[in-house]
Amino acid sequence: MCGIVGYIGNRQASDILVEGLSKLEYRGYDSAGVAILNNDNLGLRKYKGRLQVLKDNLEKESLEGNIGIGHTRWATHGEPSDRNSHPHANSSGNIAVVHNGIIENYMEIKEKLKSNGYECVSETDTEVIAHLIDMHYEGDLVEAVQKAVKELEGAYALGVINKENPDKLIAVRKDSPLIIGIGEDENFIASDIPAVLKYTRNIFIMEDGEMAIVKKDHISLMTTCGKSIEKEVYVVDWDIEAAEKGGYDHFMLKEIFEQPKAVKDTLSPRLNKNNDIRLDDITLTKEDLDNINRVYIVACGTAYHAGLLGKSLIQKYVNVPVIAEVGSEFRYNNPFIDNKTLMIVVSQSGETADTLAALRMAKEKGARTLAVTNVVGCTMAREADDVFYTWAGPEIAVASTKAYTTQLVSMALIALDMANKKGTISKEKYHKLIDNLRDTPSKIEDILDKSENIISLAEQIYNKNHIFYIGRGIDYDVALEGSLKLKEISYIHSEAMPAGELKHGTIALIEDGTPVIALATQDRLFEKTVSNIREVSARGAKIISLAKVDNTSIDQASDEVMYIPNIDDDLSPILSVIPLQLLAYHVATLKGADVDKPRNLAKSVTVE
Repeated sequence: MCGIVGYIGNRQASDILVEGLSKLEYRGYDSAGVAILNNDNLGLRKYKGRLQVLKDNLEKESLEGNIGIGHTRWATHGEPSDRNSHPHANSSGNIAVVHNGIIENYMEIKEKLKSNGYECVSETDTEVIAHLIDMHYEGDLVEAVQKAVKELEGAYALGVINKENPDKLIAVRKDSPLIIGIGEDENFIASDIPAVLKYTRNIFIMEDGEMAIVKKDHISLMTTCGKSIEKEVYVVDWDIEAAEKGGYDHFMLKEIFEQPKAVKDTLSPRLNKNNDIRLDDITLTKEDLDNINRVYIVACGTAYHAGLLGKSLIQKYVNVPVIAEVGSEFRYNNPFIDNKTLMIVVSQSGETADTLAALRMAKEKGARTLAVTNVVGCTMAREADDVFYTWAGPEIAVASTKAYTTQLVSMALIALDMANKKGTISKEKYHKLIDNLRDTPSKIEDILDKSENIISLAEQIYNKNHIFYIGRGIDYDVALEGSLKLKEISYIHSEAMPAGELKHGTIALIEDGTPVIALATQDRLFEKTVSNIREVSARGAKIISLAKVDNTSIDQASDEVMYIPNIDDDLSPILSVIPLQLLAYHVATLKGADVDKPRNLAKSVTVE
């Protein structure tokens, strides 16, 4: 997501900060800024737009100084604007902060600050950190930062500077990447290695709960409780391009492995201490929901596949009819829309032309509208009545991975919140599903940690011309996504089918050695799916199944099996798609395809 760079040394900080931020542009951002200390002056420059806007303004009116922090922001709280850009300062302008991550309890902190006479001027969660440090500051910056972070809930990587401490830069990490670059008579902080590679290859990799006091000739490492620690120096042996990808061969693979964090970032701020869902940007009340007699979910491509889970969960738990439609077809099907309709549109970019047109049609006909998107301030977010932001961070690869899993999480949260408000779900089931959601980041990590066998599976099928995916219920919905991933990056013809439909025609295409990827994660449909697996196996198909770890009996009907951790059937897509993403990735690399930029495809489709 956002990029952080900090510098302290003998050179002009502004040059190094801008250069470092330019190496983090691949992460995606909507604004950029720097804060630089020069004697008793703390200068701040921050602007909406590309890094070039900041650079041009610094050339017109330079900021001198040898210590500073810089930031490229991907908006989460508050639309992209100069005011919401980082760095953020306290009211007196003597403390400046840059922050990556999400402060879950920022509204509570904001109320506390307000009662102590502090006033926030931005919509961000980050600004409260600057004021909180100020509130605790009594001459010792390190102690003030330590006291402040004890009050923060959520994820953060912080860079802090203070006019009264012009010889030090404070860095803190919890659940958001941060490194310290070690130079000669100069040192650096950054959210990612590319920002410092021009200046040093020696770094400390910060872990959760650690902080650093960075001076130009010394670095002190400690826990946020003040206990001194030592670290080995990590020597970077990557080139710049590999460094931007975090050491991964492709952005797509990097983004697959970022999914535990993306899902956690999307979940955590929406789940409170009482194990209830809190959707601050959705104002639907019980009365509103009681008035709704029909829900449309409209999206395109991968987002449409995520919408299918929303359809399943809303129908099951909210007891209202749901129609999921592809955006490019929606307007031409004479949809029944009135003021008792809820329209949910799903789009990573929030600019997908067909989906946006569906949203506008729904509004014209008086429907309530809700946008699920990954981009703060996008057109859909501005035009919909309510918005749910997926905090996946920017995706560089064209083929969507972490945006999809966060959309799945979003649909689950929306469905459960609606059901809870309407009283159509038992408290026991509601809290059980929330507990299952909380466990998904660690379970995704478990799948990724044990994914070596997927490479060997890819080696068995990458030279095939046709591959089929089958499943029942929401397994079929995930099969659609798995098939799409394979075809869009490997160019192999693949087709997803409801498992029970095979015998109605498609089974004629199965011949000896035809790969069939069979999803069987739904306990109530497990035996029926196994029967369908045996049908294609009898025709010579090579069966690669995907099931929960407890359903090992599927081994008997399969040539190979990919297992996922146990989870409630209704939430299984959040896990089951991960092996399918990896399988598609490895098949594509074996074929030598351009994984990040597949032919004929664009990241955001802004034409109909």
